[in-house]
Amino acid sequence: MTEPPVGRVGDWIEEPSLDGPPRRGLILEVLGSGPHRHYRVRWDEEHEAIHFPSPSMRIVRPARADGRA
Repeated sequence: MTEPPVGRVGDWIEEPSLDGPPRRGLILEVLGSGPHRHYRVRWDEEHEAIHFPSPSMRIVRPARADGRA
């Protein structure tokens, strides 16, 4: 089984959607650790929720000022 990627505060989560563009959310807090890691996320539709990652989740790291991710 594929492990979900590990996110950090400030990273973006993208979850695929069956009926439109991927759902995007900003990681505000990392909760738990190891296989029990989950996140407090502010979704782009402006609500916050606790999110448990899935193998289809993608982590998008914001670009730094020096151009690196």
